[in-house]
Amino acid sequence: MVLCDVLKLIDGKLHTCEEEVDIYIKSACGADLMSDVMAFSKENALLLTGLVNPQVIRTAEMMDIKVVIFVRGKKPTDAMCELAEEKGIVLASSDLSMFTCCGLLYEAGIVGTGN
Repeated sequence: MVLCDVLKLIDGKLHTCEEEVDIYIKSACGADLMSDVMAFSKENALLLTGLVNPQVIRTAEMMDIKVVIFVRGKKPTDAMCELAEEKGIVLASSDLSMFTCCGLLYEAGIVGTGN
């Protein structure tokens, strides 16, 4: 599924890297603990999280995650957007809960990243 379709599905708003809406998303990980992200993340995954701090961007960079979606109406700060743009990481947000976003993505064929 391409990112633009993901964003439509979860009523998401793009904050960075608007030219990257055609990124192919193969799997997703929903977590607020970055240690869980590091343990279960896979290639072509997107991260759904309610944690809004620069560590999320650093973890995404380290795990080669190209898309981070903040849930529950959380929005990235300007500093986070600047860092994400610099690293080529797409930041988006949705007013939906993490549970709802994960369910919608799963129903649409996106698989989890866990074992």
